[in-house]
Amino acid sequence: MVASAQPQVQTLDLPDKPLSIKVGVVQSLFPQEERSSYCSPDLVNHRLLSLVHTSPFPKEMDGPGWGFREPGGSREADNTVPLPIGGLSYVQGLTKHSLIHKTVGQCLEATAQRVPDREALVVPQENIRLTFAQLKEEVDKAASGLLSIGLGKGDRLGMWGPNSYPWVLMQLATAQTGIILVSVNPAYQAMELEYALKKVGCKALVFPKQFKSQQYYNILKQICPELEKAQPGALKSQRLPDLTTLISVDHPLPGTLLLDEVVATGSKKQHLARLRYTQQFLSCHDPVNIQFTSGTTGSPKGATLSHYNIVNNSNLIGNRLRLCLKMPEELRMVLPSPLYHCLGSVGGTMVCLIHGATLILASPTFDGKKALEAISKERGSFLYGTPTMFVDILNQPDFSSYDISALRGGVIAGSPAPPELIRAIIDKLNMKELVVAYGTTENSPVTFMNFSEDTVEQKAESVGRIMSHTEAQIVNMKTGTLAELNTPGELYIRGYCVMLGYWGEPQKTEETIGQDKWYRTGDIAVMDDQGFCKIVGRSKDMIIRGGENIYPAELEDFFHTHPQVQEVQISHFKIPRYVVFVTNYPLTVSGKMNLGLP
Repeated sequence: MVASAQPQVQTLDLPDKPLSIKVGVVQSLFPQEERSSYCSPDLVNHRLLSLVHTSPFPKEMDGPGWGFREPGGSREADNTVPLPIGGLSYVQGLTKHSLIHKTVGQCLEATAQRVPDREALVVPQENIRLTFAQLKEEVDKAASGLLSIGLGKGDRLGMWGPNSYPWVLMQLATAQTGIILVSVNPAYQAMELEYALKKVGCKALVFPKQFKSQQYYNILKQICPELEKAQPGALKSQRLPDLTTLISVDHPLPGTLLLDEVVATGSKKQHLARLRYTQQFLSCHDPVNIQFTSGTTGSPKGATLSHYNIVNNSNLIGNRLRLCLKMPEELRMVLPSPLYHCLGSVGGTMVCLIHGATLILASPTFDGKKALEAISKERGSFLYGTPTMFVDILNQPDFSSYDISALRGGVIAGSPAPPELIRAIIDKLNMKELVVAYGTTENSPVTFMNFSEDTVEQKAESVGRIMSHTEAQIVNMKTGTLAELNTPGELYIRGYCVMLGYWGEPQKTEETIGQDKWYRTGDIAVMDDQGFCKIVGRSKDMIIRGGENIYPAELEDFFHTHPQVQEVQISHFKIPRYVVFVTNYPLTVSGKMNLGLP
């Protein structure tokens, strides 16, 4: 479609009056290179109408975060939220303000300059308490140190271990240098670790000697028996040929470098100068993090995320939480979720970094008692967690003895949360500003989220509404067309948040992200006329009985209404051969139900 001297006009019929749209407006909605592939008349109509039909419900902070008032940006609240159009399950988030074109390092620099003396990181178990200025200084030294030992832009460095100060340090130091952080599940054993490191070609691995029963160094020796006799930084492994550099975070170990020594080396002027030179060539579109999917179906895949992905997602999460309107003492986030997972590294570390909030790591791995202690002693105002984590916190025997008066809100995500649990969290934890978030690792991760002003019912019965700069559609799995409102279908996502791809797996990437840039989540969802989305199950878990589709989440929600039911999970067995009574369900490190156990 080409504009002539006399602009063409497309008229779309609305219930109350016709709407005239100039061709130039249509063109602005779709980039030139993508227009021909998915700019169907119906979709154009839906896209245009979604910009017109809005609801005066909650005020969304849609602009860049507190520290990122770009030219033309604003911290004023919008009072509009896009609604689905024409009775179909398609919605587009607000795009009033520009996305941020900054690297993680540039964001840290900006926040350290803006609030240098505000606490950035608190790790009680390690006696760590750093301001943003101090954190920036330590990150720069660590980044310079990584360059000094031969790592550089594009190399992959794995971080393998529980939540800790070194984890945050490596997350930010790698981003400063263009090194790609590989988030390794701290529960991985030898076979899983070997697969992950080989899959992405890790050149370096940072780890503790051990944590509880997990003997990290001994597991490494199973894969790399050459380690004990290797020169530090010069490992030659037959099974992992790319891996040359092992860095221990706590103990001197044969064949490894010590993290403290690497950081100390980075404090030298020549290495800091090299860091500044390297940073000139970094782009916000460079990959910054590889996160492995859970692998519940097949082998784990390495979802590759860019600076652009995670900087903007964390900024928009913080805006939806209204962090830019909070007083400094209200910006204290307690994080019991694992950092190797997106909820921790993006929703936690990155949200705090961009919005100038204090990140409080409650414990190395989830511990409900430690979470309550952190809330009480550190005056935590926001709390993150999965449903199972919140259940554990609420059921602590001495729950009533902790001071939770500073708590006001937080995020629950990671798996479906039953309505009764949402109500219990809001009431018992005093978290009136609790929001439910939905996302996937491949989407950086959050794409739907409540507003704090949503009613308890809206929080309990949905995962909120579309995030800014994001599109969502629900597709009828039989016909491949847009599903009508309140009709289940597969949820598709498109926008800045979609990953770069699965590392080294172009075919699987193409199977998941179409040429039209829509990412297929595999989740079954329903959207109502206000744009609230509810996840009702996974497409692979859907049950067909008597021609009717039955979704496990609907049954689980029903069971949760019984006062004697604490947790419930629908099994895939028709008639189980064995019945085992257990106190707790088996969980993954990220707090999700472990469905992979035999």
